[in-house]
Amino acid sequence: MNGWMMWTSLAVILVILELFTGTFYLLMIAVGLLAGAIAAFFEFGGLVQAVIASVVGSVATFALRKSKYGSTERHEASRDPNVNMDIGQSLQVNDWKDQGNGKFVARAMYRGAMWDVELQHSAGYPGAYMIEEIQGSRLLVKPC
Repeated sequence: MNGWMMWTSLAVILVILELFTGTFYLLMIAVGLLAGAIAAFFEFGGLVQAVIASVVGSVATFALRKSKYGSTERHEASRDPNVNMDIGQSLQVNDWKDQGNGKFVARAMYRGAMWDVELQHSAGYPGAYMIEEIQGSRLLVKPC
């Protein structure tokens, strides 16, 4: 088997593994292996092929890491509207109880059930509020 065939076979194996894991990092390493296959096709030496494959794979991985698809930002699920569709929804609160230290609590009907509602750093007046976060059975809200 030729050298370029070996490099290509390894790249195909990594692409298959990437399909099972769902991460793009294995795909970037496979791009590096394909660069090694191209170097082998043009009959560069084995060491040059390995260096080209590792450099291209490393650069591709670094570029992915810096892109929006490789973001290391972690979002709290309790505040992320992509995880919890209640975030950003509004509800009506009629009566607030002052707990002191700028903390107000209430009970309000939301989606057919009674919820504990908490408002911080703002005075509690009857009206519409937007859900900012969900902690267990408690809705943290802010004024609309």
